Amino acid sequence: MLLLLEPDSHAGEQTTREALDRLDELLDLRISEGALSADAVLPAILVSAQPRYEESAPWFPTRTIEVVQHAFGTSGLRLCEACMQPRAWVEDGALIYQTGPVGLDEVARLDDQIRGDAPAARTAIWIDEQRGGVSVRIVDLHTGRVLFAQNVDPSLVEYKNTQRMYTLSEELERRGRGDSLTQGFVDFGLYPGQHISVDWTDQWGASNGNLTGISLSVLDPVLGLGVSHYHRIPFFNVLIGGKVLVSLPTAVAQSLGTGGNILDPMLTGVAVARVPFGRSNFGACVTLSTNGQLGLGLSLLNISLLPVRP
Repeated sequence: MLLLLEPDSHAGEQTTREALDRLDELLDLRISEGALSADAVLPAILVSAQPRYEESAPWFPTRTIEVVQHAFGTSGLRLCEACMQPRAWVEDGALIYQTGPVGLDEVARLDDQIRGDAPAARTAIWIDEQRGGVSVRIVDLHTGRVLFAQNVDPSLVEYKNTQRMYTLSEELERRGRGDSLTQGFVDFGLYPGQHISVDWTDQWGASNGNLTGISLSVLDPVLGLGVSHYHRIPFFNVLIGGKVLVSLPTAVAQSLGTGGNILDPMLTGVAVARVPFGRSNFGACVTLSTNGQLGLGLSLLNISLLPVRP
């Protein structure tokens, strides 16, 4: 085993211990959310618990096993000491000798050789010490699907960066499937004019910077239904766009032959700008309608529709 000595770039043994503590917490969180479960992971082979630094070598594998056992239990967990050692076997009349990292096929082969009558391993787990933290991978041995993969440090900065990359991958998959990404907004423009409306929009475009959907107004016009479109500007994530609303009372009146505009014109255009407050679900909004109403107020962003709350 070759252990790297990089004292000037390593934050110390305590850093790795704290990173493993954070990993323990993250696994508990993923299990409580339902993203991971013991049934989906076990039986599992711990393929690698590799320390990077000499000072971590005496305790790192033991602490790693404790983290995995705490998350998934002790039943069905196996440690593959042979996986990181030179390996030799005979296949098709040839003697094969291999060193270095082990692949999924070879992990499954080693499991077949050593497990006896026990069920075949379902997943393989790698937990290795990295500069300033640890990395973890849990991979399905049969499909190659990555069940969980993160870089974790004590402050979770690496975890957040990894999450961002996986979020991007999930977003690309979502676009490929054609699944929608819906956002809801409630605008309260109350001074000096009034405009209250609810929007349901779907994000689209190369960077999901466009939002198009339907809008329901209860003020300006008094009761209106129409379409809306917005574009996200990277500067403070501002949304700028507008909506075109049909006054339902006026439409009903004209369809009955009474004529005229009952409460509002048949069509009302409303320009809208929304500025979120930091990373919260609240923001300021400005509305200006073709009826001459200027409204300043608040917006609820990305709301849950039942119940309606930010």
